[in-house]
Amino acid sequence: MPNKVKERRREIGKTQEWLANQAGVSKVTISEIENNKTSPRAKLALKISRALGRLCEELFPLER
Repeated sequence: MPNKVKERRREIGKTQEWLANQAGVSKVTISEIENNKTSPRAKLALKISRALGRLCEELFPLER
């Protein structure tokens, strides 16, 4: 199931570079997550969620 990171980041008017800095990763990593090429580990998912002001479950919905 696709994540909602890109949607939320754009909604609040932030760049991939900003999010990468907030999460302590590279812009490439954020791009890969946004394009569903990779899934973040729990700690990184929490950092991204906090930076974007959403619960982890909202940005990374579980498959049913």
